[in-house]
Amino acid sequence: MATGSWITLADLTSRMDGADKQAYIAEMLSQSIVLMQDMPFKEGSEIFGHEFAFRTSIPQGSWRYLNSGTPYGKSTTGKSRIGMGSLTGYSQIDKLLAKASGNVPMFRKNEDVAFIEGMGQTFEETLWYGNTATNPASFLGFSTFYNTITQTTAQNAVNVIDAGGSSNDNASIWLVCWGDRTVFGVYPRDSKAGLVSEDLADTRAAYDNLGNPFEAWTTYFEHNGGLCPQDWRQVARIANIDVTSAGLAGPNAYDLFLGMSSMVMLPPMLTKASSGITETDAPGDPAPGIRPVMYTNRTVRFWMDAQGMRDRNVLLSLKDAAGVPQDMFRDIPVKISDRLLTTEAAVV
Repeated sequence: MATGSWITLADLTSRMDGADKQAYIAEMLSQSIVLMQDMPFKEGSEIFGHEFAFRTSIPQGSWRYLNSGTPYGKSTTGKSRIGMGSLTGYSQIDKLLAKASGNVPMFRKNEDVAFIEGMGQTFEETLWYGNTATNPASFLGFSTFYNTITQTTAQNAVNVIDAGGSSNDNASIWLVCWGDRTVFGVYPRDSKAGLVSEDLADTRAAYDNLGNPFEAWTTYFEHNGGLCPQDWRQVARIANIDVTSAGLAGPNAYDLFLGMSSMVMLPPMLTKASSGITETDAPGDPAPGIRPVMYTNRTVRFWMDAQGMRDRNVLLSLKDAAGVPQDMFRDIPVKISDRLLTTEAAVV
């Protein structure tokens, strides 16, 4: 027996205008979804996983006396593995109902757009908050990797800045240095990156609640992937930003620009205009290839402007990036992701 939801006659009626033609649908649930625009993708080393290596220690060398020897040394490395998830969806429309719309291709297209929006928002939210402990079929997101400010608990806690919020009305600012050797998305071996849709036409029957088949137009949607922070130093988070009247809206608000200035010093290297550190002593470090971007939600972004105007802060600027105006902080783009919440629990 099939489960799910199907377009009904009431749904069809709500999408028709007075002339019995399909009405324009205002996309009232659309959001700013930006991570997929920035994230580089690599094919995973496994069917539904990706294994990567990292350096854990380096030889220090030995000061040598005359006529005395030098001990051999070595570096050590470690391996880790991240998993992936498969986000899927089916759209089915009774052929008779679709025909009644007067324009079957347009009716199907309007419904498919909703799937593209909804699944895109789900994937972006998982990139931020995915947790396989609560949803084993998904994958780990940034907030699960960077989930503590206690350095004795996790090594990467040094890259999580505490803004002082202690309740469940918090937000975050993220700095992600994208690159195919730093932080990137992965997709299963022998598959494709991004959202893939397949028009199954009327080749797949639909079934009612009694298991009886009926003809329907069907579209299948699939988005497979995961997140790989191969070098955890390339991501930084300002957590626990209280957005209430006792926080950003209050008289003793957290200094966002001070926190952002601290955050750009955490990656091993960036640009001359940001941290001023443009190289390290590792010959293979990907300094030229990384692309740093800051992310936050609309509420925190508003308070950036408010603090900038009030304190005459000139670090937040509007620049032209390939013909497109872009908000920048120390030459790093600042983007809004609507899937970043203002209801985050305190990171402890």
